[in-house]
Amino acid sequence: MKMTFRWYGSKNDKITLAQIRQITGVQGIVGALYDIPVGEVWPVAEIMALKQEIEAAGLEFKTVESVNVHEDIKLGLPSRDRYIANYIATLKNLGQAGVNVVCYNFMPVFDWTRTDLAKPLPDGSTALSFDHRVIDGKDPAELAQAIAAHSNGFVLPGWEPERLQELQRLFKLYEGMDEEKLFANLEYFLKAVVPAAEKLGIRMAIHPDDPPMSVFGLPRIVTNLKNLDRIVGLVDSPSNALAICTGSLGSNLKNDIPAIVRHFGERDRLGFMHVRNIKVHEPWVFNEVAHSSKEGSLDLYAVMKALYDTHYQGPLRPDHGRMIWGEQGMPGYGLYDRALGANYLLGLWDAICRDHETGKAGAGTCS
Repeated sequence: MKMTFRWYGSKNDKITLAQIRQITGVQGIVGALYDIPVGEVWPVAEIMALKQEIEAAGLEFKTVESVNVHEDIKLGLPSRDRYIANYIATLKNLGQAGVNVVCYNFMPVFDWTRTDLAKPLPDGSTALSFDHRVIDGKDPAELAQAIAAHSNGFVLPGWEPERLQELQRLFKLYEGMDEEKLFANLEYFLKAVVPAAEKLGIRMAIHPDDPPMSVFGLPRIVTNLKNLDRIVGLVDSPSNALAICTGSLGSNLKNDIPAIVRHFGERDRLGFMHVRNIKVHEPWVFNEVAHSSKEGSLDLYAVMKALYDTHYQGPLRPDHGRMIWGEQGMPGYGLYDRALGANYLLGLWDAICRDHETGKAGAGTCS
């Protein structure tokens, strides 16, 4: 397992690489080119500049989150072939920089949905939260305006102004789209992209829907074990992999996260791990909490043990965190709580490793 940390770049992130470098155990940066419009090719020169900046700080750059999928691909429009060709060209350019994991999602319109970006918690911190009752029957534009108003001045991934300006048009285009049609469009995309990724040594890691339920009537397909199995079966290749996000899948308590990790870890289909905790109060009412297992509804020890037992050696990041100690920043992406989360997970990993001495099951996974 390799501990990583998501960073939005020197132009978009108040957190510096120098600060991240001081988080014990963090080896790599999960980055992206956030100024390139979705569907356009990422230039080699800009990728290399990002790589050099990260490596100059003593960190690795091998994981990208995200090369976003253009809506025309998800919709299955005739223009999708042009955007797929651009996607493959971007993968080739990333391959030149040594990137070997590319995270993406296939969620229509919204990459993730929350109804509160700063829900107060009993300890005085704030966290991202979701309550389906807030949006049931509401206009999606209302939520978009609320998100923009409480983003602390940051452009949130998946909620970019240009995307939000297109909401009415996009929802019109998605009329009649159901899960089967969306699966068919994902299959078309994967059959074109995965062979190219395989040649480049890149693992495509699809992120679960967040939350894994229909939002504003839009179909969602990356939601549970059955659908994840179907997705990896669309193209039989290690490059057709999964980014298991415990907080996304875990918001539905019917999803047994350690079992899901074991199921796909044993098949070598885990490409990326996002590990965080949430507190589920009732179906589709939850908020994010500190990483510690006792704080939420998920057993992160069991998740890390499942990764160890299946010899996971890929990237893992602590994902979202609370805003603590008065920190102001991009909601969910402060420095302090994610740093604490990273070391909580590394502590679990170290303890698990020490319980399995050399020569026993799992040996070699902890190097």
